[in-house]
Amino acid sequence: MSKKLRLAAIGAVAAVGLTACGGGGAGSGGGNDTANANPEDLTIGVAMPTQTSERWIADGNNVKSQLEDAGYQVDLQYANDDIPTQSQQIDQMITEGADLLIIAAIDGTALSGQLQAAADANIPVISYDRLIRDSENVDFYVTFDNFAVGQAQATALLTGLGVLDADGNRTDAAGPFNIELFAGSLDDNNAFFFFNGAMDVLQPLIDDGTLVVPSGQTDIEQAATLRWQQETAQSRMETLLTGSYNNGTVLNGVLSPYDGISRGIITALQNAGYGPALASTPRPLPVVTGQDAEIASVKLIQDGVQSSTIFKDTRNLAEQAVTAAKAFLEGDEPEANDTETYDNGVKVVPSYLLPVQTVYAADIQSVLIDSGYYTQEEVDAGQTN
Repeated sequence: MSKKLRLAAIGAVAAVGLTACGGGGAGSGGGNDTANANPEDLTIGVAMPTQTSERWIADGNNVKSQLEDAGYQVDLQYANDDIPTQSQQIDQMITEGADLLIIAAIDGTALSGQLQAAADANIPVISYDRLIRDSENVDFYVTFDNFAVGQAQATALLTGLGVLDADGNRTDAAGPFNIELFAGSLDDNNAFFFFNGAMDVLQPLIDDGTLVVPSGQTDIEQAATLRWQQETAQSRMETLLTGSYNNGTVLNGVLSPYDGISRGIITALQNAGYGPALASTPRPLPVVTGQDAEIASVKLIQDGVQSSTIFKDTRNLAEQAVTAAKAFLEGDEPEANDTETYDNGVKVVPSYLLPVQTVYAADIQSVLIDSGYYTQEEVDAGQTN
């Protein structure tokens, strides 16, 4: 992403009062008279990618409960990371007369047929956290500032390495520090924003020698993790350790874009002898970043195993999705705070971006527990009640 585009996105985020631009989307043609209907007579289809991730379970529950609190009927479906299953689920939602769709896509390029069917039926489509690509029939996008997520992850990595202090200022730590880079799934548009945001911070330090990537794998295609799978990340980390660290080279840090990937990385490291500085494991665990504040990783952070995570409050994301849905169903346009950044290959999709927070061990209480997201009991157990 160019500097000009990043600055444009930052400026757009600040302009919270912007109104979504028009354009030919699924809900732009009118036709379904939902504006005069009672909410209880309207059905919203909610398509979520998987129940294998704690994060997506929370998203689905939050969206469903908030829509139901607003009086709407909700058809919530999970596709277990299977693209044909999600396609069939959305087809069924349209056939059964959904008045609006909220879709978190497994593959952001695989739903063009479903979105065309939605457009033909004048059903508005809200893309939820993962941008649906290559279709004009996407009316709105709700997400977090994903480029900023990557920047925050890179900053957390540098802070853990001691290159930056707690205030984000450069220290006199010169390195070189050995790091490895992981990215998300290439069929998820967010993976590119995360990776590009991180490299925006890390690349200058790679260029000046402060950071070294012994494997040489610095492109997103090399670092990608299909479907964000923990087991895939563990396997790649094992391969990296065997190929680049079997000569005694010590790994100091790992950029991980997601907590599940982080746990796979940590398992591989522990199996290779990284851990507490004991006689049997003389190599301390590297700094490992993450994202989504999954409870298992929050416990690892509390225990000093994982270094950090990025907290994206899905309660707020669900609230924004519900706000956008209400606007469409009442015949209005939802408010956007970014109308420049998210080009899906066919159109720039009006978007609402939410902020994120970096969580280190010292932040668990104030950010996650005091806000009611988790209890201390859940953090101590590493699982929700």
